[in-house]
Amino acid sequence: MDGQYGRCGARKNENGKIICDNYGKVTALALDPIEKKPLRHFFPGSMILSVGSYGCNLSCPFCQNHEISMIRPGNAYTTGRAECAGHGAAEDPEHTGWRMMRPEEIADLAEDCRGRGNIGVAFTYNEPLAGYEFVRDTARLVHEHGMKNVLVTNGTAKLPVLEELLPYIDAMNIDLKGFTEEYYRKLGGSLETVKEFIRRAAKECHVELTTLIVPGENDSAEEMEREAEWIASVDPEIVLHVTRFFPRYRMTDRKATDVGEVYRLRDAAGKYLKYVYTGNC
Repeated sequence: MDGQYGRCGARKNENGKIICDNYGKVTALALDPIEKKPLRHFFPGSMILSVGSYGCNLSCPFCQNHEISMIRPGNAYTTGRAECAGHGAAEDPEHTGWRMMRPEEIADLAEDCRGRGNIGVAFTYNEPLAGYEFVRDTARLVHEHGMKNVLVTNGTAKLPVLEELLPYIDAMNIDLKGFTEEYYRKLGGSLETVKEFIRRAAKECHVELTTLIVPGENDSAEEMEREAEWIASVDPEIVLHVTRFFPRYRMTDRKATDVGEVYRLRDAAGKYLKYVYTGNC
């Protein structure tokens, strides 16, 4: 119906047309180490200007950034231009604050931060594909500045969306949540969609993957080996990050993943992949 938002909270029906309602609405802005994305084999030791909006097309109960990804838009911040290390974040538990920034402003800010080791812009924090038009327009300008673009995404998008972005994206970290359709259905997504996304992205840019190990959900060695074997079939050089779960959002009733379990699954993946790293341990 007119005026309604999609499940992502970022796209809206306006007079019968689906629009990108979060275009240019920035909720978080910070200069981060590239390893925080996480990317280990893409310009290690550098910094990258990280920008996020609001909205997500999945419903992960363990979301680490649920304050902006799962909350509907609220009132805009009215402060001036963000500094390289500044950020906006939600304070109202039912809304997320944002400030309007044009693609040109983001690209210029990235340029201004070169002196602090910045190599470009990372689209991150919420799900950037929920507002891919802003990513596309900004990334094009960042390339014109001779800088790099990074996409941190869950990979839940059809290939026509990916094709619009690929000419401007230099690296991605893609969440591979697990390796069963059953698990992806719980999160509101599709494993096959993500696999197709990964296959295509890996042909055009640097790709690293992240799997968050949630106790009782995706923590079997057998599943990890199937996942790693499939990744190796795409490209054995792809980096996999196996990361530790901490209680968050709607999963505060569970304990953090045992550190030993994370290392065990890293070793299982290492049977097929050259580069497997642990995270949050």
